[in-house]
Amino acid sequence: MTDYDLTARLPGPAGTSVPLLAVVDERLKTTSICFALAHGSRDDPEGRGGIAHLLEHLVMSCPLGGDGPAVSFSEYVERRGGQANALTGLEVMLYYAQMHADDAEDVAAALLRAVFEPALDSHTLDRERAVVLQELAAAAADPSDVVQDAVLAGLFPGHPLGRPVGGEPGQLAAVTAQELTAVHRDRFVRAPGALVVVGPRVPRVLAEAAVHEAGQPADPLPRVPPAAKGAEDPLPDPGEANFTWLCFGARSPRADVAGRAAYGVLAHLLGSSPSSLLYRTLRSEHGLSYSFHAWDRGYRESGAWRLLIGTEASAAGRVRTLVDELLTGVAGQGPAPDDFDAALRQAEMSLVLESETPLEYAKLIAERTCSTGRVWSLEDEIAELRRVGVDDVRRAAAHVRRELLLTVRSVAS
Repeated sequence: MTDYDLTARLPGPAGTSVPLLAVVDERLKTTSICFALAHGSRDDPEGRGGIAHLLEHLVMSCPLGGDGPAVSFSEYVERRGGQANALTGLEVMLYYAQMHADDAEDVAAALLRAVFEPALDSHTLDRERAVVLQELAAAAADPSDVVQDAVLAGLFPGHPLGRPVGGEPGQLAAVTAQELTAVHRDRFVRAPGALVVVGPRVPRVLAEAAVHEAGQPADPLPRVPPAAKGAEDPLPDPGEANFTWLCFGARSPRADVAGRAAYGVLAHLLGSSPSSLLYRTLRSEHGLSYSFHAWDRGYRESGAWRLLIGTEASAAGRVRTLVDELLTGVAGQGPAPDDFDAALRQAEMSLVLESETPLEYAKLIAERTCSTGRVWSLEDEIAELRRVGVDDVRRAAAHVRRELLLTVRSVAS
């Protein structure tokens, strides 16, 4: 097995290159491909929030060009027994598929056609816009989704990182096929990217001509420093709500800063594992919540550390106090050695587990490479985690507690 092999750098027309990264394991019967582009919702034109997400839908749903039946990329892959999907984030888009290795050549060629030559016609746009609006309506009805958008809006008011990934329904309704074509041509296909293959061999079509359409990235958006955080939401009135979602957030270091791994360890220290401080306090000792999760993400100018907790409205104040007490304790004395060791092991094992699932590994490599602008490897990430010390986590907790913002969304009685 070649654990991490930089097999080629494929030239673009303007002299740039897109890395083709391969993990070759001849024991595998499947091939997983992920193409990541450094383009996301933050790149949406002013007044047209959601274009990136809408473009993602169209790439996966437009009829493929070339010979053969006029089916979408998603259907093309699934008819061969594989799976395909895509994801739009704040700064990165992922297009990925897993198929039998015997079908990898055809699927890889279809993926390139879908990404670089989508048929962005008005009919397909109207159809997929209706689907996206349904998706947004479902998200708007889910307080656990809404509260996460709210915490980013509070942490980054007036900044592209604070805009919802899915966009605004009113703005999406005004998007034209011409606008989508311009975004695709001028920014989407010119964004830096990474193409990752995990399988028994690298499809020839990728090694020889994979991303010849990719070129120089468009002029980058100004890196405006995030504004001061917004006002914290009030806790719910138990007489007006049954259940409440609390999302705690704080700014963390940007993606390319060394040492930000301490914030990931802090997320595991207050995560959903039974070994975490939060689990033992919130669930085992007080029985206040069944559903909670902590995570950290780094972006170009800043990062965002978040903690999402679902609880009965009457318990929201107690939950808020316990979170503050836990962060205060970690920030003051630091985590106990055994708790620190458990969080560190959780952080490392979460990466190892993803690496042992081929499709998830392909997505992980592509997303991290695209986010940081440098080739990512599992070994490097684990080495960085192992350099994190108790004092690093203590300082991270002190920063999070100082910056902490709470957003609240409730289910009415």
